[in-house]
Amino acid sequence: MNIHEEIIDKTGVVKLSGRLDAASVKGFKDSVTTLVKKGICNIVIDMKEVEFIDSSGLGSLVSCLRVVNNEGGDIRLSSLQNQIRALLELTRMHRVFQIFDDTDTAIKSF
Repeated sequence: MNIHEEIIDKTGVVKLSGRLDAASVKGFKDSVTTLVKKGICNIVIDMKEVEFIDSSGLGSLVSCLRVVNNEGGDIRLSSLQNQIRALLELTRMHRVFQIFDDTDTAIKSF
C-alpha cells in the first residue's frame, strides 16, 4: 500500500493505492493520527487507487473515524471503485461514511 498525505484548504487528504488489508492498516492509521496531531481533523480518504479492502481495512476506517470524531472532525471517502463501493454498501458502512465521487467535492463538503 502506498499512502500520500497532503493538506488542502485545512482539510487532510490521505491518498491510498493498493490493498487496505491487515498488512497495511498500521501505516494508514499512523497517517490519520499524524494529521490529527497537527490539528487537522477533517479528512478525506481518496480511495481512487484502492483495489481491495478486507475486514481489517474496514475496521481501520471505523477506528480512524472514531479518533477524528473525538477531536470534533469527520472523515469523508472519495473516488471509490465500484467493487469497493459495493463492499461498503454490503456492510452498510455507506451509512456511516459520506461518500463522494471525487476528492474536490468531498473537500468542499466540510
